[in-house]
Amino acid sequence: MIDASRTPTPLDALAEEWLGELMDLNPELHVSRGIPGREGDYTDFSPDGAQAHADAVRRMLARVRTADVADATDMITRDELVRTLELEVERYDAGEWTRDLNVIASPAQSIRDVFDLMPNESETDWAHIAARLANVPDAVGGYVESLRAGMAAGTVPAVRQAREVAGQARAHAAADGFFARLAASPSAPESLRGDLERGAQAAAAAYEALALFLSAELTPVAPTTDGVGRERYALASRGFVGVEIDLDETYAWGLEELARMVAEQEAVADRVFPGASVAEAVAYLEADESRRLHGTDALREWMQAASDRVVRELGATHFDIPEPVRTLECMIAPTHDGGIYYTGPTDDFSRPGRMWWAVPEGVTEFDTWRELTTVYHEGVPGHHLQVGLATYNSAHLNGWRRLSWNSGHGEGWALYAERLMADLGYLDDPADRLGMLDGQRLRAARVVVDLGVHLGLPKPDGSGPWTGDDALPFMLQHVNMDEAFTRFEVDRYLGWPGQAPSYKVGQRLWEQLRDDWVGANGGDEADLKEFHRRALSIGSVGFGTLRRSLRDQLGAPAVGRLS
Repeated sequence: MIDASRTPTPLDALAEEWLGELMDLNPELHVSRGIPGREGDYTDFSPDGAQAHADAVRRMLARVRTADVADATDMITRDELVRTLELEVERYDAGEWTRDLNVIASPAQSIRDVFDLMPNESETDWAHIAARLANVPDAVGGYVESLRAGMAAGTVPAVRQAREVAGQARAHAAADGFFARLAASPSAPESLRGDLERGAQAAAAAYEALALFLSAELTPVAPTTDGVGRERYALASRGFVGVEIDLDETYAWGLEELARMVAEQEAVADRVFPGASVAEAVAYLEADESRRLHGTDALREWMQAASDRVVRELGATHFDIPEPVRTLECMIAPTHDGGIYYTGPTDDFSRPGRMWWAVPEGVTEFDTWRELTTVYHEGVPGHHLQVGLATYNSAHLNGWRRLSWNSGHGEGWALYAERLMADLGYLDDPADRLGMLDGQRLRAARVVVDLGVHLGLPKPDGSGPWTGDDALPFMLQHVNMDEAFTRFEVDRYLGWPGQAPSYKVGQRLWEQLRDDWVGANGGDEADLKEFHRRALSIGSVGFGTLRRSLRDQLGAPAVGRLS
């Protein structure tokens, strides 16, 4: 279990100071961390706000570089602070803040998304919601200023992203859109109804103005090419994975991994229904009423039961799961974009970790064989175990370390967790295993698409270099998802370069680290459990930092890829 005896060091204090600065610069972090303060405020998304953030980063980076290191935990903290701060400087200098627009993870979404996590139980909670609604126009206005700065500098996001986000903004601004529904919530107190309605109207007007700006001003000057090129892609990939990877080798590996997933899925399809192709096996399972849930209440109850079972069983065998981490709430999200995601607990666990499912409008039936692996991905041993342990490990991880998140580390761990559950026998049912492989095939396919399009690499059929228009047909060939959802996925890859491959690349790196560690220590089940314990105790860090830490813990000068 975790040693709670460590005394915080001066470097911990510096990291905590940086966390405080981040929370001042990005008040929405108060919501995600469940810490009171700045309840109605937003990040300054304007050029002045971006400059202020960059100045703060540079000041802190200079201090961290000369800070004393007291122990191995400090070494990790300094490595990660330097890595992430240097990356932020590079991104600012490259003008990435002037073209921060995509369909899933840009200010156009985050300004609205914060409302999903805001408490809404008391009159005070609703007063905070009303205050933040009233501040949406300034947040959106500052964001538009930054996009205009990009237009002036020639750093403009692709037209595909502008068109899609304009559509999202109009949907939020509609008379029956998100803001109107929020203000009309039956749980809102009547005493605040007027403030909520006025705030919702102002927020909706701001999003309508954003949509108009994107359509009328930005779209006409936006590049039609989706690919961002090798230089921008390398910077983005290094941020998402936490270490530089060989992009061309990774593309070749992605093609090999995709072929391996296809072959494995075809073999499992034959076990589902002898002689069946993958498509035929999927059709067979979709017709099986015993594997179908009806309604979101049934979905939530099923997710919760599956999660509770695996927490109980793995907590008795393969992982040390502290009591506060054993609670995971499975939720139906208030939005309807089809996403499935995890939000971590507050520092005191008063708000537990939660798995959310944003069920699309009109979708009322769900296949358990597809989604069991998702419960493992988002819950235990996936995101919830990883984030929950980092939150619990306050003796060794300062507040900044507990808040930090690296996509390759975190999402790679979640994919690693899915495969681990198959290895542990939790996906032995051929149908459930087919569902897991369906997700793994998706993640391999998008390594190929993402790298192929953004770097303009040769398509696997030899018909020339990849373009954005090639992505959807290729993905539809390799996934069993609704076309509209697949289209959204593709738009995500095209607008957020390097992020989607970080899942599968991260899984690859986790498996390499595990194999090296277990092989060096003897190779039994106890060594695997110890690897998991030590690796997760570090928190979410870039893979370069993770490799160095595990190498140091191993006490050997070089062990395979851990060196």
